Amino acid sequence: MRKQIAAANWKMNLTYQQGEKLLDDILGAKIELAPHQFTLFAVPYPYLLMTRSEVQEEQHYYAASQNCYHKKSGAYTGEVSAEMIHSLGINYCIVGHSERREYFSENNAVLAEKVDLCFEHFITPVFCCGESLEIRETGTQNHYVAAQLKDSLFHLPEEKIKDIIIAYEPVWAIGTGKTATTEQAQEMHRFLRSVVASKYGETIADQVPILYGGSVKANNAKELFSCPDVDGGLVGGASLVSADFIEIIKALK
Repeated sequence: MRKQIAAANWKMNLTYQQGEKLLDDILGAKIELAPHQFTLFAVPYPYLLMTRSEVQEEQHYYAASQNCYHKKSGAYTGEVSAEMIHSLGINYCIVGHSERREYFSENNAVLAEKVDLCFEHFITPVFCCGESLEIRETGTQNHYVAAQLKDSLFHLPEEKIKDIIIAYEPVWAIGTGKTATTEQAQEMHRFLRSVVASKYGETIADQVPILYGGSVKANNAKELFSCPDVDGGLVGGASLVSADFIEIIKALK
């Protein structure tokens, strides 16, 4: 069975003390995860060591970085490299989140560099893809997200692609007043898996977890995660509320 993952993305929220309490509350729920299930906490850089310390005695709970720079090292004031993240004992990193693409102009070529640096330093990328409202309304979303995968991932050998995690973000349904249905989520996840299969074959494509990143909440997680090609969620706002994220973790299949 594919990995089933509940990934929290705190973004630029919470003080150190608030983050520590949130982790304590979630871990205090003592949710027993199956061997194929795990939870990630993608936290701001200053909280990585604290988060790693909180989860290191827990089974199937891990700290993750929200980003890394696309260069190995050098005069890039304020940036954080994959090597630095690995040196902290962090083994997961979000790459290409829609906010990074929109606000920081990260393109597919830059993200390919990030993916390579992550793998070079034994970090599993959580690679994000997804289309805007404009793309969705023109009906070209499949072509658009396929290009995101092909341009940033299809240079990878088979042994690397099967270790990646993909997260689909329907940017058009986040904060726009429009809602993505469960059927739309499954449809796109199935399509993304078929894109991977077109290059690497169905056996490998069936091993790649694909997470849904479109406003996953406590009251819709179970329905979303029940879709055959939805392998968990990349969760923003609901991951900042312990009771909500606990229910989302419990919803993993």
